[in-house]
Amino acid sequence: MRLGQHRARLRFLSVGLTLVLLVFVVRLLQVQAVDAGRYSQQANVNRYVTVPIAAERGTVTDRAGRELATTVDAYDITADPFLFTEEQTEVPDAPAQAAALLAPILGADPEALTKALTDPPAPRYVVLARQQTPQVWRQIQDLRRALAQKARDGEGANVLGGVYAEPRAKRVYPNKELAAGVLGFVTSDGRGGGGLEAQLDKELAGKDGKITYAQSAGRRVPTAGAEEQPATPGTSVELTIDRDIQWAAQQAVSEQVRKSKADRGYVIVQDVATGEVLAMANAPGYDPGDLARASSTALGNPALQDAFEPGSTAKLMTMAAVLEEGKAVPATKVIVPNRLGRAGRAFADDHDHPTYHLTLTGVLAKSSNIGTILAAERLGDRQREANRVLHRYLRAFGVGRKTGLGFPGETSGILAKPEDWNAAQQYTIPFGQGVSVNALQATSVYSTIAGGGVRIAPTLVKGTTGPDGRYTPAPEPKRSRVVSEETATTLSRMLEAVVHDEQGTGKAAAIPGYRVAGKTGTSNRVDPQTGRYRGYTASFAGFAPADKPRVTVYCAVQNPKRGSYYGSSVCGPVFHKVMTFALKSLRAAPSGDKPAGLPTTFEPGE
Repeated sequence: MRLGQHRARLRFLSVGLTLVLLVFVVRLLQVQAVDAGRYSQQANVNRYVTVPIAAERGTVTDRAGRELATTVDAYDITADPFLFTEEQTEVPDAPAQAAALLAPILGADPEALTKALTDPPAPRYVVLARQQTPQVWRQIQDLRRALAQKARDGEGANVLGGVYAEPRAKRVYPNKELAAGVLGFVTSDGRGGGGLEAQLDKELAGKDGKITYAQSAGRRVPTAGAEEQPATPGTSVELTIDRDIQWAAQQAVSEQVRKSKADRGYVIVQDVATGEVLAMANAPGYDPGDLARASSTALGNPALQDAFEPGSTAKLMTMAAVLEEGKAVPATKVIVPNRLGRAGRAFADDHDHPTYHLTLTGVLAKSSNIGTILAAERLGDRQREANRVLHRYLRAFGVGRKTGLGFPGETSGILAKPEDWNAAQQYTIPFGQGVSVNALQATSVYSTIAGGGVRIAPTLVKGTTGPDGRYTPAPEPKRSRVVSEETATTLSRMLEAVVHDEQGTGKAAAIPGYRVAGKTGTSNRVDPQTGRYRGYTASFAGFAPADKPRVTVYCAVQNPKRGSYYGSSVCGPVFHKVMTFALKSLRAAPSGDKPAGLPTTFEPGE
């Protein structure tokens, strides 16, 4: 055949094209019929996947906008288990190899990682580690690129080809232990696990989004498009807490707890005019950003969750009832024996003494249990009637009911109905035994007197800023009148005698230049483990300046075991430190007048 001939050349080309088409037909039959199942399985790699988009958690700040809890960039390390199968990697033990490489980087157990890749909860998605730093993800990326290069050079398989990272902000607490009891913490899955983080979790967390996209061999196909539902950021919360005052309170109570070898202690600072909590400190504390090092006994917020007998700081409520009911005045004479027989037992003060000739002010200044019992008996012609009157005032001051904060685990305290008071309780409750409160309830009692007799429900949240940037102030707190302004003023002057009079038990709380009203407390402590009395609760409560009250400070230390256990010695100095700092921080003007100087004693026969 001569190729130069026209017809012969055409026949040759026709035969060649026929053979090529025949090859294509055979291949199509093989793909669509003979090997259809195998190719369908391979096509699963090129399917659409849906992954979550984490919402950024709202920031928590103090009243001046300084961050107490915020978020930083982090990654959840995830994997597609399908891409670790032998069919995809051509390696029989790809999950084990990948786990061995990832374990030292993630600080995880290789066996747990292997199980997650071979037996995942979902066939195409598993979380290997949460909230890892950008440095961790970069290490994995570098290792993955190195394995990919070796695979291209024919030196092995890339067993990390199915490992990815999802951006997920990590919760951090820049001030570490500061206000940890108030803030709480966030668990590894991004949920509030305690404190305000748990109480306000829905608002802080926002709403996660999601994105659906096509991926091939573990890589997103950029030309295939995607469907995205954006995440909605969480609401940011501004607290009433003042970071600096919180720091001062935490330092002071932590030092005293260590010095006294006490079980724990708390300090609360409250704005008299607004009811806002400026500080709520617990000791010992914990770092909510490092829960692995935290003691289980330090978690929570004992200032709100502990119920304890307040002791002599509660005498203020008894005196308030006596004055408001018109049964006595500050100068009323009270003869206080060394022992007082009631209910088949002999009641005593904290020390033996000759018969005291005290005024009602002196009973408060010297913190006499016997004098308080005698004053409380004036509330009714019969003891049952006196019990009912006192109970009514205790309830009005907030005892036996929650503060209104809605804080997780907050205790209501314990206040039995007056008809249920036993023979001893009807005489011990007036001086603060047989009734229990939390630290904020005790603080609120003194803020009520400092505020002219009006109780303002305590608040911790000042306002919120939503995802749209709009600021919403917190609702106005509930206000209720407990005693008249005249009674509150009188009580304030009586409390000054506790600090400034020679007969007073609270001289350690005096602050030069300021009139201070306060009260010591030393009560028998109920051991929460045994339910029996063991040790003491030392406390001090007060406000300043007494002539124009700005701030209330309450301190309680549980079970001090070294040195003194009296409230004057243990909590008086703590009160002094915190109150001095708070007055300076709030720029409160010094008192212009001297203390009221109400008489505390009288001469027999007068």
